[in-house]
Amino acid sequence: MLALISEPSFVFTADAKTLNRIEPVVRRILIVDPNTASARLLLDIMKSIGAREIVSETDEGRALEHARELEPGLIFTERSGPRLDGEQFARKIRRSNLSCRRVPIIMMTAEATASSIKGARDAGIHEFLRKPFTAGDLFKRVENVALKPREWIEAVGYVGPDRRRFNSGEYAGPQKRSADKPKTAGEAAVAAKDQAMRILAASLAQFDSDPMQAVRASRQQAESLKALAVRTGDTRLAVATAALESCLAQGAPTKAALAGPINAILALAPPETQLARAG
Repeated sequence: MLALISEPSFVFTADAKTLNRIEPVVRRILIVDPNTASARLLLDIMKSIGAREIVSETDEGRALEHARELEPGLIFTERSGPRLDGEQFARKIRRSNLSCRRVPIIMMTAEATASSIKGARDAGIHEFLRKPFTAGDLFKRVENVALKPREWIEAVGYVGPDRRRFNSGEYAGPQKRSADKPKTAGEAAVAAKDQAMRILAASLAQFDSDPMQAVRASRQQAESLKALAVRTGDTRLAVATAALESCLAQGAPTKAALAGPINAILALAPPETQLARAG
């Protein structure tokens, strides 16, 4: 017998103000679950907190088509099924050109093992929810993704929300707590610059394995570094970033074309960072 939710009724303690704030995210929802009873129950719960348009699908391929047509603000997916690999599905969404590629994805499964949680995190999942769960557990996850957005990481090896801030109640990995965040604006700027440079270096090194994502990752880091240069008054970084943006604006740049401007940016990193990256 299916045990999806352990509360006898859909009771939420959220006030009208909170429901109004999450409404843009829950307005259109895609549910990917091979268990139709489970999907139906989830559909009813989400309608009770404001969802207006919900599409339920059991097949991974058709779910991708629905994602294109529906443009959901939130996606729920089971981890596995006869025609579903939830982690693979999430990766396809993240690496696609769909307008919903960055929307929150919540994975639900009874297989809440350490490896399944890590797999979900590394696939670009926002939240992981163990079955059976309570209505309160579900609402907490929805509230997290709607009201506590995480930094988006656009790299080659990984695309999705910042894994250091993985919000799953099942996750106990490093840098989950707010106390792990940079304590000052200066520290935050240094961390952001270092991360962008590391991703640029990886994008160049991994260009041949996924050219499209490497270019997309380079473009995202150029935008981040440009904003950082303006905010911190770093003229050298601004000039170097402008050169990379100019290269990226010329159609589909090659690895050779990107090497010059990317290496010019990397040369601005502190010597200790360059050594760490090279090792």
